[in-house]
Amino acid sequence: MRKLRSLLVGLSLASVLACGQSATPSQPTSGPSKAVVYVYRYKQFVGSALAPSVYCDEVQLARMENGRYFSVKLDPGKHSFRSNDAQSGVELELKAGQEYFIRVEIATGMLKGHGRLLLTAPEQGRYEVKSSQLKPLDAGKIVDTARVSTEEAKFDMPLPAQTASAPVPKAPAVQPSPEDPPVREVNLSDQPIPTDAQVSLGDAARKARQKKAAADSATSSPK
Repeated sequence: MRKLRSLLVGLSLASVLACGQSATPSQPTSGPSKAVVYVYRYKQFVGSALAPSVYCDEVQLARMENGRYFSVKLDPGKHSFRSNDAQSGVELELKAGQEYFIRVEIATGMLKGHGRLLLTAPEQGRYEVKSSQLKPLDAGKIVDTARVSTEEAKFDMPLPAQTASAPVPKAPAVQPSPEDPPVREVNLSDQPIPTDAQVSLGDAARKARQKKAAADSATSSPK
């Protein structure tokens, strides 16, 4: 009986330990796994009553109202965006944890007010989305409710630092040698300069002047 009781107690303790280990929650993976794309539209009088559609990978996300914005979380990889204007679109290679900004504009000359998409820099996009003129999109305009969010944009984290390109090195300036005397005067002459390497420019110029003076005196002397 004692052996049977000891065996039962041992089995009970083993089962309790196994349950405790299985109940331990798994550690979440660190770092964001999605990319966030903000789509916004200026608040303007022209075309204010129009609400062009915005598509991602040919799936309608929402209808863009005047002076509104929304965000969409997507898996990393290549994604395409467009509005009603088939001539305009944006194709992006999204990276996890990165922010992207797309502005919707109303194409001029279109009676139906087709929308065009323009990719903006993150620095500009953050500034324009935070503008007091823009508000989150109405929930009734959202089509893809699984991915589109109308929460107020809060940019608490700074933008990733941009990798600056290395400056092109400049060629070093040629400095005159301290042994070279400064050139103060250059005299032109029709006489050939001696080719002797030992004769300096100053000696050559002096000899040329002497020859020219001798020729002038010989010409001016009476015969």
